[in-house]
This record gives sequence, structure tokens and C-alpha cells, in this order.
Amino acid sequence: MELRQLQYFVAVAEEGGFGRAAERLTIVQSAVSQQVRRLERELGVVLLDRSTRGTRLSAAGERLLPQARAALAAAEQVRRTAAGIRAGTDGVLRLGAVQTPGTRLDDALARLADRAPGLRVRLRQGPPAERLEALRTGGLDAALFRAVTAHPDLDLVPVWHDPLHVALPADHPLAAEDELRLDRLAHLPLRLAARDRNPAFHALVTDACRGAGIDPPPGEPFTTLRETLAEIGSATTPSWTVFYEVNGLPDLPRVAVRRLAGPTVTTSLARPAGPPAPALRHLLHALGAPRAAHAPHP
Repeated sequence: MELRQLQYFVAVAEEGGFGRAAERLTIVQSAVSQQVRRLERELGVVLLDRSTRGTRLSAAGERLLPQARAALAAAEQVRRTAAGIRAGTDGVLRLGAVQTPGTRLDDALARLADRAPGLRVRLRQGPPAERLEALRTGGLDAALFRAVTAHPDLDLVPVWHDPLHVALPADHPLAAEDELRLDRLAHLPLRLAARDRNPAFHALVTDACRGAGIDPPPGEPFTTLRETLAEIGSATTPSWTVFYEVNGLPDLPRVAVRRLAGPTVTTSLARPAGPPAPALRHLLHALGAPRAAHAPHP
């Protein structure tokens, strides 16, 4: 059974004859008659009663006409959806997400919904290594990463830049400064998460220290941000850590949080190398990177 056979049957039923149906379809009458008869043979029922007085629906044709119309409507919907997918305004976009300050990501997804109302975004959170593996294996179409600036298999487009913050004991002399430079922290033990927990951020901090000409002594291990800050506020030996804002700046007793001068952390959208799919171009626009959305892969 072919869609055109259903189309011809519906046209004959609606026009009341093969001649008028042929005119509507802009084909010869014999082609309409031939295809409808093939449909009847395949279904094993007579759809149209033909006589010298004209053509009308049989009982079987009357029963099947609504279903034929529904099948044609469903096929048309498939075509429209496919066209939307090609244009990037429909379909499913699987996005690896990160926590962002305030409602930044939610706002970007709202802008994406305005640009591509039929596009459904499936968010997937997880450690950076998990998101990277999902990109490699096709489980994600794109993913957000912090502090990752280059990767041999991916295109990375910077979308956000955020300051870094230092946490240190509130009674330390450096806490009196509104903004801290790295060279001022050279002799204070640094609590930094191990490289294997977040390689990109670890490299960002250590490279920034190296660029500032310092090599701070290692402090106690970094666990979670809240636990580490609590230990910084209560420890007898002063230490410091560096972090980026996610859910607002923490406010803990005996801990001072100051902005770090100079280095920032960049959040980038990563995707497989090559020209971006239309849905990804819409996403890049929504994230605030319209020019980068069309940048060729180097």
C-alpha cells in the first residue's frame, strides 16, 4: 500500500468522481483509476461503487475513508517534523550540563525554546570525564565544560567567562583586601582538588600560579567546597582555596571570600568537530555565542 494510493482514493471520495479527482491531482484519470483499483486489490475490499450514474463510496470505503485521511495526515506530520529537524527547530538535543550561577542556563534554554519551539532538550549532568565519554560515543550531542580550552576531537566555543574567588580565614591580614592577586598568596598553603578529580580546573589554577611566579605549598586535601571552607575557618594553620561561583557565594563564619584578580574560568560548549548541526547553531545563539555558531573548525 502506497501513500499515493490513499491520496487518490481520498481525492475521488471528496470530489465525487475520477475525472474531478484527476483534475485536482493534476494527473490523467486513468492513473487515478489504476491506483485505486490496486489499493482495492491489496486491501481485498471494494472502496468505490462505480456505475453509469457516477462513483460513490461503498460501505467499506465509508469505513476506511477516515483512516485513510488520518494516515495521510500522519505522513504529512512526519514530513513537517523532518523539515523541522533539518532546520533545527524540532527534534531532540542531548546536552551535557553544568551548574551555573543563578538562572543562566535556564534563561538560555528559555531563549532556545523561543527560537526552536519544537526542540526538546534532554539535560544530562555528571563528572567532566563522563560527559566527555558521552560525546565521544554519541550519547550526547553537545556538552558544557568549565576550564576546558582545547580538545583534539572536539570543537569548543566559549560561551561564558566567570571570575574566580579565594576563600581564606577571616582573621588573616589578606582578608582586609577587597580583591586578591595570586602573588599575595604565594606563601599560604593552597587546598586544591587532586588533578584526577577535575583535570581542567586543576590545570587552570596551577598554570595561573605558575604565570604569577608562585608555587604555593600544598594544604590539606580539598574535599567538597563547604567542608573545605569549614576547615579553613576552623583550622589553626591558615590556608586558602580557589573556586568559581555556582549557587551564590558561600557565607560561613570565620571565612572571608574575596574575588581573585586576573584569571577567570571559561565555560565552553563542546561538540564533535565539523560544521554544527542546525539545532546546535540555535543553542549557541541562545547561549550568547552567535558569531561562534558559524565559525569553521580550525
